[in-house]
Amino acid sequence: MSADVSLKVLSKCVGEKVLVKLRNGRSLRGVLKGFDQHMNIVLEETDELVDENNSNRLGTIVVRGDSIVMISPP
Repeated sequence: MSADVSLKVLSKCVGEKVLVKLRNGRSLRGVLKGFDQHMNIVLEETDELVDENNSNRLGTIVVRGDSIVMISPP
């Protein structure tokens, strides 16, 4: 999938809750507030998913695009 198509799909998710998987194995769930051409993203109301029953509240965060493996609906 080209970068242009990826950014168009991502733009449809702004304001929606998303699940973000990172290269270091962490998973984040939060509301996508925005992104740039490098796929750096801003998430609000973010939780780091520790395991099925536990999470850590992170609030508003910025995630570097090069650390993102996947973004999907939760």
